[in-house]
Amino acid sequence: MRKPLLLLVTLLALAPLALADGAADYGKFCASCHGATGQGTQGVFPPIANWAGQFVKADEGRAYLSHVLVFGLQGQISAFGKTYNGFMPPFAQLSNAQVAAILNYALNEWNKDLLPKDFKPFTADEVAKYRAKALSPADVHKERAEVAKKLGLK
Repeated sequence: MRKPLLLLVTLLALAPLALADGAADYGKFCASCHGATGQGTQGVFPPIANWAGQFVKADEGRAYLSHVLVFGLQGQISAFGKTYNGFMPPFAQLSNAQVAAILNYALNEWNKDLLPKDFKPFTADEVAKYRAKALSPADVHKERAEVAKKLGLK
């Protein structure tokens, strides 16, 4: 009786470690370009803070945010009236859970005021659904323009 109980207690204690850690993964994969606080580098890397949250107001925007992480982004974009024309590499090696965790971290950490009241965190299953549509970084750029137009973003 003691061994099964000990195994259960051990598994329960380790379960959180198996979950993707959005803050740690953001620091590992995103912060070198977008900054530790999501502010970006003016003229070089666009901000995530106080900007990305606008995209979750539509299902297409949720797909777009997932696509940026998984497939990358290439082409000229604007954020806060500043123009950026670079290349974000794809991070297809990230698991669906890692992509969801990074998005949830960035949105909840620096975009709370932009999130809709009924905001639902990204899930690994949702990211898997978006990942099924293979895109190039240029395709994601086109998608951004379409979503931005729909949401009235400049």
